[in-house]
Order: sequence, then structure tokens, then C-alpha cells
Amino acid sequence: MGRVLVSLCVTQVTSWGVLVYAFPIMAPRISSSTGWHPTAVIAGFSLSQLTSALAGVVVGRVLDRRGPRLVMTSGSLLGVFATIGMALAPSLPVYLVMWFLIGVSTSAVLYQPAFAAITRWYGSARVRALTTVTLIGGLAGTVFAPLTAALLANLDWRRSYIVLACVLAAVTVPLHVWGLRRPWSPAPVVDDVVGGEPDDPRRIARSGAFVMLVVAMSLGGFAVHAVVVASVPLFAERGMSTTVAAWALGLGGVGQVLSRLGYARLANRTTPRTRTAGILLAAAITTALFAFVPGPVALLMGIAMLAGAARGVFTLLHATAITDRWGAAHYGRLSGLLSAPLIFTGALAPWVATALAGVLGGYPIVFGFLALLAGGAAVLSLAATPSRRVR
Repeated sequence: MGRVLVSLCVTQVTSWGVLVYAFPIMAPRISSSTGWHPTAVIAGFSLSQLTSALAGVVVGRVLDRRGPRLVMTSGSLLGVFATIGMALAPSLPVYLVMWFLIGVSTSAVLYQPAFAAITRWYGSARVRALTTVTLIGGLAGTVFAPLTAALLANLDWRRSYIVLACVLAAVTVPLHVWGLRRPWSPAPVVDDVVGGEPDDPRRIARSGAFVMLVVAMSLGGFAVHAVVVASVPLFAERGMSTTVAAWALGLGGVGQVLSRLGYARLANRTTPRTRTAGILLAAAITTALFAFVPGPVALLMGIAMLAGAARGVFTLLHATAITDRWGAAHYGRLSGLLSAPLIFTGALAPWVATALAGVLGGYPIVFGFLALLAGGAAVLSLAATPSRRVR
């Protein structure tokens, strides 16, 4: 089992780094080199996120039937092809098509399939394994942001992306083939379930508890993702310099890592219902503190660290929400249905937060609105409990 965990840790860092975290460093150079408008350049990345959300629903079904080895290896190969294609794109339409394919790839190589593999193979030990993968995966930006900057210092953006595509191919393809080579028992299809028992994934997906879980997690995810993007301009309104704001954001990352270390203990001591509501309430409280506490800087940095902690455990809450309530049999399919609106709201959050700041007259009011959203999500999550748990 150590082979599985090591492989997923390494491939998550590499996949996130190449397919996600390299882009913010590349984007200005892409725009200046091609003459494409910055909004159009960023639109490609947003398109990939939205595509990933939709493709994840289909990928989840394939995961349940065929397992992560085929899905993640195929996703890696597609990611390599699409990244090279994007780097060589002669026109904006081709560039956008390649980002669409990257979105399909990320649905098959990032956290969703990794979580499915761990949930099925690690059983009762899954929380610690999930914690390990998300801790290591959280280093993707730390590793690949400076690596991308170093490549750009010596190469143009096209050659830099080709180098990163080669790294993606050399690391993820063989590790997915080698590291995920374990037996996989397909989840039963609906026709295999006698009489449409509660194990029927379609019935679960239509249940009030599942719908409320999707709504609560989507609202909470929107608030959590918007806070990350909106925190730097908020700090600027509070009088921080860009450098100090960056340090505050970095402390949020420290809080994110530290909180994940304690998630296994939290999971052992709480029910899914109270854990979900508590984490969403923590996100609401830390977001509200941003809205109402003007300073000093040290206090704002402390709040940033607390907000990062809430964000860190939210990722693990997402990873375990399905299994805690309905078991692991249909994890891929149900997780895809849960993840799709979460990814969608995460993609929209930066745009909406920025637009709201202009309409409402500043970021403190935006953070107050986000706190209300997260608080509402906490209340809604109390209804996200099935009448009986399915294993």
C-alpha cells in the first residue's frame, strides 16, 4: 500500500504544479508574447476548470467501474498532449481548445480520482492517507511556481510549457502505471442492485440529504475560494504593503497545512453532521473577522492563519463527505456529482468577489457577504444526513 501512497503524493504534486500552478506565472508572458488580451488568456484557464467540473461526473462513473489506474494514466497522457498543444497553439481558438482538453485531463488526474483510490484501498485508514496526499499535494505551488519562474528566465513561455509537459510525462505516466497496480472490484451498477435498494447511486443522488450536502458544500466552497483571492486587496485596503500581504497569504498556507495534520483526530471525535457544520461555521467566523477587524497587522496575520486552517480541513471534509454518509461503493460517481458544482463555484469565486467589491464599495463588505454565505452553508449542512448510512 506504500507504493500507492508514494505514487499519488508525487503525481499530485506534479499534476497540480504543471496543469494548475504554473499558469499564474505564465499568464502575463503569454499575453505579452502573443498579443492576446489578458482576459482571453485567463479565459482558457477558467474554461479548463469548468470543463473539469463537468467531465468529473463522467470520470466518477468510469472510476467506479474500471479503477484509478486506467483513468489516471489516460488523464496524464491527455494532459501531456494538451499542454504541448497549448504551447504550440498558433491561434487563440486552438489555445482555448487545448485548455478544454487540459480540463478533461485534470478531472482524471487531480484529487477526485486520487481520493477514490485511497477511499477504496485504504478502508478505515483512509483519513490518514488522505491527509498525507493533501499535505504533500499542497506543496505543488511551492515547488512549481519558482520552477516555472526559473524556466521563464531562460526560455520563452512556449518552450517552458514544453519542458513542464515533459516533466509531467516522465513523472506521472509511469507512476500511475506502476503505483496503481492493485485489484479493483467494480461497484455494482443499478441493475445489479436487487429491488433498487438504498445502495442505488441514483437514489442517493436524488435524496434530500445528498442535495443539501451539495448545496452546503458548494456555498462553503465559494466562500473559501473567494477569500483566498480577495484577501490581498482587502489587506491593501487595511494599509498593508504588497510584500506584507503576501506574507499574510503565506501564513494562511501554513495554517492550511497544520489543520490537516489534526483532521484524523477530529474525524474520530465527531459525527459527519457536526464536523461538516463546525468546519463551515469556522470558515464563516474567520471570514467575518476579516470583515470587521481593521488591524493591527499582526492580528490580521493571525486571522489569515485561522482562515487557512479552515480552508485546509474543508478539502479533507470534501474528500470524506461521501464515504462518511453513504460508504465507498459508489464513491467515484457520487464524488463526481458533489465535486462538479464545487469546482464550478470555485472557478467563479474570484470573478464574483472582484465584481462585488466594485458594486458594494470595498472588500470588507464582500467578506461580510462571504461570511453570511458560509454561515448559511453551515445551517444547510445540518440537513445533509441520510436516514441510514449505506456501506
